[in-house]
Order: sequence, then structure tokens, then C-alpha cells
Amino acid sequence: MQTNLRKKILDAFTKAEGEFLSGQALADIVGCSRTAVWKHIEELRKEGFQLEAIRKKGYRIIDTPDKVSQNEILLGLKTKKLGSVVHYEESVGSTQKIAHKLAQNGAEEGTLVIADEQTEGRGRLMREWHSSKGTGVWMSLILRPALPPQKAPQFTLLAAVAVVQAIQEVCTLEPEIKWPNDILLAGKKVTGILTELQAESDKINSIIMGIGINVNQKKEHFPDELQRIATSLAIEKGDNISRPALVQSILENMENLYNVYLQEGFKPIKLLWESYAISIGRTIKATTITGIIRGKALGITEDGVLKIEDEAGTIHKIYSADIELND
Repeated sequence: MQTNLRKKILDAFTKAEGEFLSGQALADIVGCSRTAVWKHIEELRKEGFQLEAIRKKGYRIIDTPDKVSQNEILLGLKTKKLGSVVHYEESVGSTQKIAHKLAQNGAEEGTLVIADEQTEGRGRLMREWHSSKGTGVWMSLILRPALPPQKAPQFTLLAAVAVVQAIQEVCTLEPEIKWPNDILLAGKKVTGILTELQAESDKINSIIMGIGINVNQKKEHFPDELQRIATSLAIEKGDNISRPALVQSILENMENLYNVYLQEGFKPIKLLWESYAISIGRTIKATTITGIIRGKALGITEDGVLKIEDEAGTIHKIYSADIELND
């Protein structure tokens, strides 16, 4: 009940767009007493929200803390479904593991699991993902599209487009995508995306979309062996980035793309993905479990499979590989 009241108060402040709301107006909107509203206002202040209070005018929020807990994400969020439920933990082993359990227990579509720190973060092929405390975005999102399982890989590409668009909006940086799930700035990795599935033979029960973003790390946050290949938004921007604003932008862009996908299919997403891809038209080396393929990256299929044309003119379809740019 307390969580629902807090969400209604934050929704009211969001819709007020910086205008004052009286205690009585908030009480009427939320459906509680003015005393209860005041208690919630004080709790927000304790969390680091800066609220201005003026007699006969009411309250307005003038600044928010750089946290990624439920209140910071809900304030200003303009989605209808994605992020409407936020499960926040200060420190977790893996947001993916929590999201899997929530999904199995019937969590609604759009449920977001987010943490300030991950101690067992992982990427594709079970690789470790360095997730330092208070500096990044470590999140998992539950989707429940009524689709067959073979469509699931497309959602990794959809998520990559949403993250690129969010970074452009919030940071005014120009990231690029390296197939299948890496987002780069200045040639260094800034984001990884891991899509996992709960499914039956003919239908998806849930897609668990894990997104890890290096946001406000300094160079010294990265181990020596990662400094050559990894970066953060703050390093490239030269200034700290609001993590809640970035999460909100990701959710809003993803919801827009998800709606486009459900209405028009994968083609619009495919065209957007290819427009951001660093490898399309370039010579690359793909290291697969069966060997190495060198050639020109032509683009992706409707299923999100990478196409490479080798020197002999043979076109290879790459389902899983490590990609290196050769030119």
C-alpha cells in the first residue's frame, strides 16, 4: 500500500511538470490524508530529493538524487508499461537471476529489476561483467511478447537500438553497435546486452533482457586489462551522467520500439539497427566455435543473423561469434 501511494505521488509530480502541487491536491489525487502526504514528502527528502515548499502554493520537486531506486526512476517516467513496476536492490549477485525468479512467479510485463551493484554480473558466453557500485546501470527487464521462441534474438537488437537512442538523447554522444550485443564509444565497450528466454516449444513465456552500462566510472575504476577495451559515458562525455534519466530514456525508447515491432514487425528495427552498426560494409573476422571466417559484413537477416561475404563470394550466416574489425 505504501508503495502504491508513493507511486501515485510521484506520478502526480511527474504530470505537474515542475509546477506546485498543494498538500490537499496531492491528498485528493492519491486518496489519502494530508498528513500521509506530508509523511511521504519527508521520506522523499530523506532519500535525497530536494523539495520546495511554499505556503498556499504547495510542493514541487526541484532536484533528485543520482540513485536508481524505485522513486528516482518513477519520477518523470513517461511509459505506460515498461518500468511501471521497479524492483530495486542496493547490491545483488545478478539482476538476471532475480528477474528470472520474478518472471517464473508471474511478474507482469515491464517489471524492471535494477541494482546499484552487481557482484556476479555476466555477459554473453558467461563472461564476467565488471559492475562497480554506484557508477553504472545494471538492470533486467521482463517482456512477455506473444511470439514463438525463434523471434527472441530480435529483442537483443531492439534493446541495442533503444540504448543507443537513449545515450544520444541523454549524453549527446554517438555510440555504435557491434554485432550482436555490444555498444561502443570511441571503439571501446560501454554497454553489454544479454537476452535470455523462458519458453515452451511454441511460445515465449518471458524474455529477460539484461543491460549493463558503464555510466560514471572513471578510468581508475576499470582493471588494467579492461582499460584498453572498456570505457564509460562519463569518460567520453567529460562529465557525470544522470543514471535515472538514462534508465527512463531507455525504457521510453524501448517501449516505443516494442510497440513498433508488435505493429509492423522487425523490419523497421532492423533498418535502425543497421544504421547504428559499426561493422556493416566493413571487413571483419568472425571467430565461431567451428572456425574463423573473414569477409565483408553485409548486414543482418530478418532473424538478426549476421551475413558475411568471404573473398570467394560465399555468404556465411553467423549465429554466434566474436567479431573483430579488420580494416
